[in-house]
Amino acid sequence: MLEEGIKAPEFKLTDKEGKEVCLSDFLGKKVVLYFYPRDNTPGCTRQACAFAASYEKFRDKGVVVIGISKDSVSSHLKFAEKYSLPFLLLSDPDLEAIKAYDVWKEKKMYGKTTMGVVRSTYIIDENGMIEKAMQKVKPDTNAGEILEYLG
Repeated sequence: MLEEGIKAPEFKLTDKEGKEVCLSDFLGKKVVLYFYPRDNTPGCTRQACAFAASYEKFRDKGVVVIGISKDSVSSHLKFAEKYSLPFLLLSDPDLEAIKAYDVWKEKKMYGKTTMGVVRSTYIIDENGMIEKAMQKVKPDTNAGEILEYLG
């Protein structure tokens, strides 16, 4: 997990429509950057739907919401359409941002150790600095906790 108060790593990833998106595109705005393991899994779906349900509140605060996983662009498109997700979903199949933000970790499941994305959220300020870092967030409460933090 990266520390609060440092410059957020730049990235250039592709969104669900195939357009390239860079973190620097959002300088001057606060960004909620959340990393999740996989489209269409129970926890990730609940987390995405919670962000979608709160999207107007984020928008009213001028906050950009971005979800990142290693899923493909087409997977993100289907996921966004299925659940009417109004925010950016970025595809990171090469783990560029996932590793830069230190969320690619060893995970233990059913006695097996594998590498995967640890569900984590960063709040990046208007100057591109990490304002808040949240690791191992809960899918159901993550969006609400961020809104509470933002006030």
